[in-house]
Amino acid sequence: MTAGSPEGAALERTIRLDSATVRLGDTLALDDVTVAIDASRVAVVGANGSGKSTFARLLAGLVSPTAGSVSVHGLDPTRQAAQLRKLVSMVFSNPDAQIIMPTVAEDAAFSLRSERLPRAESAERVAEALDRFGLTELADRAAHDLSGGQKQLLALCGAFIRRPQLVIADEPTAYLDARNARRVAEHLFEDAGHRLVLLTHDLRLAERCDLAVLFDAGRIAAVGAPSDVIAEYEASLRW
Repeated sequence: MTAGSPEGAALERTIRLDSATVRLGDTLALDDVTVAIDASRVAVVGANGSGKSTFARLLAGLVSPTAGSVSVHGLDPTRQAAQLRKLVSMVFSNPDAQIIMPTVAEDAAFSLRSERLPRAESAERVAEALDRFGLTELADRAAHDLSGGQKQLLALCGAFIRRPQLVIADEPTAYLDARNARRVAEHLFEDAGHRLVLLTHDLRLAERCDLAVLFDAGRIAAVGAPSDVIAEYEASLRW
């Protein structure tokens, strides 16, 4: 097995950036970032515009580095994008960006399209996923008629039905009330065999992670225990 294959990637669980730089037009979104992350749950914190979302999109292969290199679970997100998509799922703050199909069940099934499963196996996976996220009774409901909390649960369902090794969640509770935010968080943090990179302004959620990364002006300002990194971040916010 090699680190460039899905089998090898299952053994390599580290995220590595080596002098990674990302320019988006005239904006220097990430500036010479070098880091190696090997933790099950990683919180990414920092102010708006600090580089957090660009970092997440870089890991997911949605943007490419202008300079430097990136490795996610042994894969280059740019050169090995197809292999990476089998291992990584991303959840955004706005679930409408992820909901594509007309009904709840159809949208969950759509996430399995690339796996080319037999119809019976696909139906079983969909049923299991809908049950897991409390959506079984809504299976035939129009997906875009759901409440905000239900939509985010459907977005999670679509992400987790693929059984990813890594889930990247970009402010997944930003638009939710307290009850739905808690439900979404519990699904993200449950022990389902996946690793989690969580971008969040909710510092209580960040404290639940194993490691925290603080971004500032496109650079990493701190990496370490969540309590230490959060304290540094909060200190930087004082007038």
